[in-house]
Amino acid sequence: MQEIIQYLFSGITTGAIYAVIAVGLSMLYSSTELINFAHGEFVMIGAMSMVTFWVHMALPLPVAIGCTLALGCALGLLFERFAIRTARNPQPIVLVIITVGASIFLRGTGMIVWGKDPFSVPPFSNHESLEIFGAALLPQSIWIVVAALLLAGGIHFFLKRTLTGKAMVASAVNQKAAWLSGIPPERMAVLAFAISTGCGAVAGIFIAPVTMSSYDMGTILGLKGFCAAMIGGLGSLWGAFAGGILLGVLESLGAGLISSGLKDAIAFILLLLILYVRPGGLFSAKEAKRF
Repeated sequence: MQEIIQYLFSGITTGAIYAVIAVGLSMLYSSTELINFAHGEFVMIGAMSMVTFWVHMALPLPVAIGCTLALGCALGLLFERFAIRTARNPQPIVLVIITVGASIFLRGTGMIVWGKDPFSVPPFSNHESLEIFGAALLPQSIWIVVAALLLAGGIHFFLKRTLTGKAMVASAVNQKAAWLSGIPPERMAVLAFAISTGCGAVAGIFIAPVTMSSYDMGTILGLKGFCAAMIGGLGSLWGAFAGGILLGVLESLGAGLISSGLKDAIAFILLLLILYVRPGGLFSAKEAKRF
């Protein structure tokens, strides 16, 4: 029982990181109907930027986090302006291929900037771990889960309760009708990319103290986040959050109780099962519109 509780703590921590990645992907899809396969590289940039700003440059933690978020959002703006908007044939498959190419480019740039060696980041607080039923709950895990909940809640409030958020959703549903209503679709797309890549940077910030950070970490994290978004229901923020938590918990339990070699396979096995049983994810397309 003690081991199972420890696996649950570890799984919820990992799942919260997957949830933040999935929320960023799902938010961008809700606003632009685009799946960004370069999203994982923005997670890598967030983690490696924390290494640069906090460890190497020794900036205060709040300043390092602010600089990392600013960098992630700025790169998202540049990505949208020079890679997405300039596409001559902006069909969905063309844009997806562009994001795949951007992923390769960012990974190569990360290798040039930070090198191939992995880096570690100290935890955000030096408090002792909490013991619950014999299992240790790390303070960093609490940081991650609380930040994930606040981020998902904030984006949900923005999209559903603010005029700008509703304009972003309307622009995704019908750009021509949104334009006729006075909504500039291009500006909405820019804002969506900035928020989405900012979510990726947040995931990188909180994953940096948990594991070693390297230039090639983004690929598998992006795929895990995509799996979590599909499991929860692409386009549903809370569905993506639930999919991330579920994926992290099952991954941790499977690796601990069965075999560590199944850790990466569990995500794709679970994705296939969900797609066979409920193709729309845990939240169907109709439900996803309400969330």
